[in-house]
Amino acid sequence: MTEVEPSDYAKTLEELKRQVHGARLRVQRKANNELLQLWWHIGQAIRARRSQEAWGSNVLARLAKDLRDEFPTMKGFSPANLRYMRRFAEAWPDLDSIRQRSVGELPWGHVIELLDKLDDQDQRDWYAAKDAHHGWSRPVLAHQITTRLHEREAAAPTNFAGVLERLDSDQAQELTKDPYALQFLAVDGNASERELEQRMVDRILDTMRELGAGFAFVGRQVHFDIDGDDFYVDLLFFHVEQLRYVVIELKTTKFDPRDAGQLGFYVAVVDDRLRMPDKHQPTVGILLVAGKNDTVVRYALASTTQPVAVSRYELAEDAQKALPDEATIARAFADELARDIHEDLAEE
Repeated sequence: MTEVEPSDYAKTLEELKRQVHGARLRVQRKANNELLQLWWHIGQAIRARRSQEAWGSNVLARLAKDLRDEFPTMKGFSPANLRYMRRFAEAWPDLDSIRQRSVGELPWGHVIELLDKLDDQDQRDWYAAKDAHHGWSRPVLAHQITTRLHEREAAAPTNFAGVLERLDSDQAQELTKDPYALQFLAVDGNASERELEQRMVDRILDTMRELGAGFAFVGRQVHFDIDGDDFYVDLLFFHVEQLRYVVIELKTTKFDPRDAGQLGFYVAVVDDRLRMPDKHQPTVGILLVAGKNDTVVRYALASTTQPVAVSRYELAEDAQKALPDEATIARAFADELARDIHEDLAEE
């Protein structure tokens, strides 16, 4: 005789799954924090002794071998990793700062990215906090650092302060960046607006990553019939945290004041046709342009009644132009080589 499944079995199973997943996540976080503290203690010990006597690369190589011999099943005791541990302790010299700050929640590989790519401690803490909050992968963290997110976030010129309530204006401003890093589209400056749109949809996960956390894709070329006239919104998103629609228009040319008026029109349409006033925050628009004159943008935004932002976008060729020249790379290589030689001589 077949036993009848209890009516609440599926609900109970899902609840138990959530508890197991939650417990595993807490255990992983605890283990990660303990490992970071261990790496910090090792780095601090090396740092302290290095300041007192010769602790060059040969001593670190011997220390790495001895630790691996003592703990053969444990990874992380390479000479290079010991150097990272020392740099970790130098960057965060107080253990309490590891326990209390976001860096204590990050995987070791993410800490290495912070040490390798950033020299400014405030910037390291800023990216660590963003990483811990958003749960970035290591490649995403590297991308955000390389594209200097700390300079781009909430940086777009807008008229939000003049047309939205203060709290809403501040929140909407957080949605913007300037410029937007669209190198992942793998197109050049000759691409048409439709090609850019299609590539952004084809790479929608990368697009939403660049837009920021909370964006959900609604559609491309979203159609609106207004008393028999057809209008199409380039890209429409919904921000699930702020509960607002975000209209994005693309222009492959330099900003023209008429573009702000067109985007304002689309914002008004979406706000009227899709937004639920009792549930949603006011719709905002972001205009992505190939270039802009900030003074012209300021005048245009001042005369626009709908909440609009204007941002420049960067493609792969723009990123290539921003790379350091050969002389800068050579100087950086020489500095790194000098540091390695200094460590070797310190032991002799």
